[in-house]
Amino acid sequence: ANSEGIFGKKKISVDEAMQVLNLVKGDVSPKAVQKQFDRYFATNAVEKGGSFYLQSKIYRAKEQLDEFIRETEEMKKQEASESSSKDTDGSKDSSSSS
Repeated sequence: ANSEGIFGKKKISVDEAMQVLNLVKGDVSPKAVQKQFDRYFATNAVEKGGSFYLQSKIYRAKEQLDEFIRETEEMKKQEASESSSKDTDGSKDSSSSS
């Protein structure tokens, strides 16, 4: 799963991504990430004398946190389906076979 963004290949850690977008773990939601991304990306626009390096860092941070959110939601869905299947299947009752 080597995801390459338009600004380069190097991925940053989730912690660094949160620092770049000035978020803490409890604040990481699609809405919050997009809000911070829009704010910092526009502020650092090259046309306004901003830094392409910072813009690319901000872009990579958003990309990483979007992926982190997606993975977190998938894990929650898996855990929910596993726990609900445990509740309905019951390890002792094996009469319902496919």
